[in-house]
Amino acid sequence: MNKIEVIGLGAGDYDQLPLGIYKKLISTDQVIYTRTNDHPVVKQLQTEGVSFYTFDSIYEEESSFDAVYDRIVQTLVAQAEIKDVIYTVPGHPMLAEKTVQLLLENEKAEVQIRGGQSYLDDMFSALGIDPIEGFQFVDGTSFTRRQLQLESHLIFCQVYDRMVASDVKLALLEDLPADYEVTVVRAAGTEEEKVTPMPLEELDRFSGVDNLTSVYVPPVPADMLHHTFDNLRDVIHRLRAPGGCPWDRAQTHESLREHAIEEVYELIEAIDQGDDEGIIEELGDVLLQVMLHSQIGEDHGYFTVEDVIQAITEKMIHRHPHVFGDRAVESVEEVHKNWDQLKQEEKGHRDRKSALDGIPEQLPALAKAYKLQKKAAKVGFDWDHIEDIQNKLDEELAEVAEAIQADNQEEVEKEFGDVLFVLANMARFYKINPEIALNRTNQKFHFRFTYMEGKLTSQGKQLEKTPLATMDSYWEEAKERE
Repeated sequence: MNKIEVIGLGAGDYDQLPLGIYKKLISTDQVIYTRTNDHPVVKQLQTEGVSFYTFDSIYEEESSFDAVYDRIVQTLVAQAEIKDVIYTVPGHPMLAEKTVQLLLENEKAEVQIRGGQSYLDDMFSALGIDPIEGFQFVDGTSFTRRQLQLESHLIFCQVYDRMVASDVKLALLEDLPADYEVTVVRAAGTEEEKVTPMPLEELDRFSGVDNLTSVYVPPVPADMLHHTFDNLRDVIHRLRAPGGCPWDRAQTHESLREHAIEEVYELIEAIDQGDDEGIIEELGDVLLQVMLHSQIGEDHGYFTVEDVIQAITEKMIHRHPHVFGDRAVESVEEVHKNWDQLKQEEKGHRDRKSALDGIPEQLPALAKAYKLQKKAAKVGFDWDHIEDIQNKLDEELAEVAEAIQADNQEEVEKEFGDVLFVLANMARFYKINPEIALNRTNQKFHFRFTYMEGKLTSQGKQLEKTPLATMDSYWEEAKERE
């Protein structure tokens, strides 16, 4: 295998080219491969008779940059099987040059790296920033939003054209306002250097975008990042830290229990009401409970929120082999079956002796009845037909009547419990959660009663002295307004 000599052409200025590199390029009698002709040094060397084979046309032929880079590497490796190859790239070969990284990873290629001045020094000078403050250097053609460190100086390189500029803009608009000021830097360190501040929304309308263009995003103030997880975590940490909020500092896992229950019920209420703004607020309150418990765990040295996230991430991956593995499923029922089987393999579930284990003791009685029967049904202890449950309900109602007739209060209570238990089972059969169903009815009753109450109060009437027929009329009126 012959070698592939990768030569960096510097940041753009002809005078930046080292003398030894210059002599090598003008003295060779072979065609020099270059990633792009659109570089000042290439154009100047061409005037001195140096021949270049450019890969510029591939950019037009392929639909993605990855495909472009793969084709370039394949061509270079194929040529190296015949003879030594010189391949030139802008800047320094080891800075934001994907083709060079791919060549170094290719076992068929013997690669040498030479020359090339990085343009970063010139970028820092042009922008007047000190990299020791922290900066991130990102390839504008290949990045994800979650990679971006907006609290640091952020530089996007290889903003070749308006399409790449548009991708950068759209990603940043997910976190920043349209008028946030960014800076376009073209040809840093050369006589053509141009620094242009502009609002983020104008980024892909700038006419001077080419392969020498970079985009600088200054550090984003913390108060503009309140939507990020890290900022939320910092807020909770500060509340619990010395000098923070006395109430938050006093909380324990035990003291927060009632708040967790309340927040979940408030979320359910917002969902039942179809209130999107309410859902956002209540989900935030539920998340607050997660963050507070996690911070308490961290304060005591037991666990952190990362442990919480890792646990649920690994659980979801383990229980979804049809998504993250090679298992195939044909139906939702099969997903449920796999889920239960995989649960048994996990730590904490293997030690359960009964099929009914794992139901929280603090669940409301109706919800617990539903869960008990759901677990029993999974191992085959279930009614075959809904008619069987209906018959059982009739039987339990008859037993309630008998207990009432016998004037036995304890038996009446027991039989009423049996009726509620059967109703919970009937709800399960119809795939209805009885706790949620009853909660919706409670809300409905509350609305109708308070509506009726308000009408009577506005008329100066007392509820206790109002005829039932009058109350019924307002009750029906309330039903029509739901």
